[in-house]
Amino acid sequence: MHPMLNHAILVLLLPLASAAVIGLFLRRQGALAAWISTVTAGTIAAISIILLLHGERFEDSVEWLRFGTFSVSLGIKFDDLAALMLFIVGFVGFLIHVFSLGYMHDDPARARFFGGLSIFMFSMIGIVLADNLFMIFIFWELVGFSSWLLINHYHEKQSAADASKKAFIVNRVGDFGFLLGIIWCYYATSSGGAASTVNFTELAKLTAGGALPHGEWIALLLFCGAMGKSAQMPLQVWLPDAMEGPTPVSALIHAATMVAAGIYMLCRINVLMVPSALEVITWVGTITALYAALCAIVQRDIKKVLAYSTLSQLGYMVAAFGLGSTSTYALIDLPVATVATGVGAAMFHLTTHAFFKALLFLGSGSVIIGCHHEQDIFKMGGLRSKMPVTFFTFTIGVLAIIGLPFFAGFFSKDAILYLAMEKNTAVFAILAFTAVLTSFYMVRLWKITFLGETRSDAAKHAHESGFSMTLPLVVLALLSVAGGYSGVFDRLAGSVAGLVPEPDASGHTIILLVSLAVMTVGASAALLFYQSAATDTLEEKFRFGFSWLTWLKESFDRAYNYYVAKVQQRVAMLLNFLEQIFLAGLIIRGLAGFVGLIGYGARAVYTGSLHTYVFWFLLGAALLWAFAAGIF
Repeated sequence: MHPMLNHAILVLLLPLASAAVIGLFLRRQGALAAWISTVTAGTIAAISIILLLHGERFEDSVEWLRFGTFSVSLGIKFDDLAALMLFIVGFVGFLIHVFSLGYMHDDPARARFFGGLSIFMFSMIGIVLADNLFMIFIFWELVGFSSWLLINHYHEKQSAADASKKAFIVNRVGDFGFLLGIIWCYYATSSGGAASTVNFTELAKLTAGGALPHGEWIALLLFCGAMGKSAQMPLQVWLPDAMEGPTPVSALIHAATMVAAGIYMLCRINVLMVPSALEVITWVGTITALYAALCAIVQRDIKKVLAYSTLSQLGYMVAAFGLGSTSTYALIDLPVATVATGVGAAMFHLTTHAFFKALLFLGSGSVIIGCHHEQDIFKMGGLRSKMPVTFFTFTIGVLAIIGLPFFAGFFSKDAILYLAMEKNTAVFAILAFTAVLTSFYMVRLWKITFLGETRSDAAKHAHESGFSMTLPLVVLALLSVAGGYSGVFDRLAGSVAGLVPEPDASGHTIILLVSLAVMTVGASAALLFYQSAATDTLEEKFRFGFSWLTWLKESFDRAYNYYVAKVQQRVAMLLNFLEQIFLAGLIIRGLAGFVGLIGYGARAVYTGSLHTYVFWFLLGAALLWAFAAGIF
């Protein structure tokens, strides 16, 4: 056994133990449950840093189930990709736990909340450390369960209950395709007499000389799982509604970890990708990035602006992955890695996005608490002086996401834009325009929330959050600046960092100018357009455009609701009718009635009269004689 394997097993089992202790013994002791969950998260963060910096990478597994020739193994694959993702989950998760100590201080269901956080950490770490697709799928479903639990924290609100069910159901749609892809991959690997496998190392060896049979279909079915978890079109509808959960849940699940699981899974299975599948993936990500950015412009809820922003940035990551070359099939930690540029750029942006988007979500939570649970940005304003720490750190998050030079988002977004410029001009143009929209809606959010005059009693009486809530903001603000520098990212990501595309001198200049141009255009337009923040200027002056964007935002939900009401529900009613008539009626009740009729007739024979029995005996004997004689 590798000496560091025990650390990996410990980091996986600690949150499960925390969740079990809270669920079994501390359901009515919220304060103790909160501290146990937070200390556990801190321990996970510490171990993840030890594993990251130790430099040793390892792999091990044990057989769990066997049915004939089919077996399922549970194992750990700890390479540079897993080390980076484990650090993000562990460290950002710990900061969100600390923030939650203050945010959820007065919540009567604190124990359930922190128990949910622990079971989520267990599920997410399981995905990160899994060495095969079956194991990933087990923890994939556990992540879906824990996200349902956390989104539904305020279950007494109908909107929260509906949002949790919506997230659960939509993710199951993607997971069905994911499961089909895993099964198909398992059987496709048996061609040529080889043993079937879904182990990542074995898959890398099998695909070293070319793709699997029907590789494009396997890749696209596996991508369905990422479409669900990472909320890519057309399965993006659950993410904005999931903002019904507590703000720390939004930061943990819907900014830094769960939605990033889809991107991480794609990078894990990059050896299975073929050009035709990557083309589809590229365009799904690109269209999602543009669609979500357009929707964010018309949002009034501070958390929903950030939710659509997350959708857009996830689209960037998916597009970056799809733009990677597949001329060489290789493991991410092997030197032959032309596949790498997409993987490296996607993971680079995933890392920086985890820092600044967690910062923005936690900053929005600080604003919501400070404004007494007000979430409408047009009822805020003037918070710069009332909440200085939140304002300063939130500003850093905004500068990072819009790509201001020397901030983390500038480096990672430019890597994606450079990759797009090299690979696909149309994708580059769309992503550049999306960057303009990102700068526009984020500066709009920042200006309306923090600048100008207060526009409600809640904003007038706003106050800065406590130390447990401001400390994570400061730490994440530092990471939102430093996380994009090559020295820091190289240290965090190891060989993954070497896969980030490095532009030449002319390419670097072009991307720098494009980045500055799109950021300046978007930010300037927002600053000039929203002179008065009392009402939405876009809605007032461009009513048609505002209405169209609102319709665009709601169109998918309307289409799904129409399908459920007019198609799915009617098919269900037809099947129910057929079941009642044929299955329950003719087959079950009909046969039961026939048997009952025979029984009724048979009972009539037993009268207790000797004369009746003699009569039936003679009649039976006569019939038997007639049958034997051939009369019948």
